[in-house]
Amino acid sequence: MRVRKLTARSAILSALLGAHPAEAPVSWIVSVAEELGLQQSAVRVALTRMVAMGDLARANGVYRLSDRLIERQRRQDAAVRPVVKTWDGEWFLAVVTAVGDDAPARTAFRDTMRARKLGELREGVWTRPANIEIVLGPQASRRVSVFTAAPTDSPIAMAETLFAPQLWARDAERLLREFASSSTLRERFEVAAAAVRHILDDPLLPDPLLPADWPGARLRAEYAAFRTEFLAFAEQLLVTSDV
Repeated sequence: MRVRKLTARSAILSALLGAHPAEAPVSWIVSVAEELGLQQSAVRVALTRMVAMGDLARANGVYRLSDRLIERQRRQDAAVRPVVKTWDGEWFLAVVTAVGDDAPARTAFRDTMRARKLGELREGVWTRPANIEIVLGPQASRRVSVFTAAPTDSPIAMAETLFAPQLWARDAERLLREFASSSTLRERFEVAAAAVRHILDDPLLPDPLLPADWPGARLRAEYAAFRTEFLAFAEQLLVTSDV
């Protein structure tokens, strides 16, 4: 997961995605961005463009995330504090049985399955260990028949093929090193934005299928510590901007 250089748009999105409720007055948004080293003019241009693109809604000088991004915030919050079940060796299996959808519908279906942390074993066959609750929703559910199963092949090898946990762990360790070496708020903000994107991609595999010294909990703890730090900073700016 690459750490991206901070832009006005990414700063606004990251700040509002971390806020509950996901809204803030323009004075606060500008103050946060300026503390992160961004120009006020760039922030105001970004706000205008984000409203035009449907990322934000504006009313009475307050900007809030769109419904689409509120859903992203919900997934982000769930990823930071995941709920997993005791694993008994069974796998969730969904097989596509419906045909005839157009290309956009098929793309939306695949996005849904990936968002539910399912891997595609072969075209139309989606699976994962049954250690998390999976709610496909009505649009995806109508396309599939759902089963529970247990692979006869090595579940560890299957998990590596479908979800590449070794690769996820390698990138997580790199982000932890970047957190440790970041000395400014802006640097930590950039690393935190990359970290939460990476956390969203955690396959949430059961412990028996994970590589040794899995860094998932450590990365979540580091991100949570930064979020606490940033919220304290942001609340102080909100008080200052109201004065």
